[in-house]
Amino acid sequence: QVQLQESGPGLVKPSQTLSLTCTISGGSMTTDVYYWTWIRQPPGKGLEWIGTILYSGRTYVNPSLKSRTSISRDTSKNQFTLQLTSVIPVDTAVYYCARVVHAVGHYDTWGQGTQVTVSS
Repeated sequence: QVQLQESGPGLVKPSQTLSLTCTISGGSMTTDVYYWTWIRQPPGKGLEWIGTILYSGRTYVNPSLKSRTSISRDTSKNQFTLQLTSVIPVDTAVYYCARVVHAVGHYDTWGQGTQVTVSS
């Protein structure tokens, strides 16, 4: 059974770069059946899609975050990574990685989430 695990710092100072990694176990990311996504949930708010990386390596990013966001992958490590530059306090959220079934857009597997706080 595939599992996803987010890792990264819990506290980031304003203007710094946030880097999070999602490690996939029990399955491979090199399949076109799935794509891989980052989502976040600020306190007291709903889920916000951050971006997605496809089997091909092509990425799609939320337009509201596009100027500050990059998503990459390391298939040899079965990992994909989120980088968010110039963070501000409103970037404080629980960050999740998830697997999406490509054919139906169904989020079938989630990581447990990692709390990231932006504060000096």
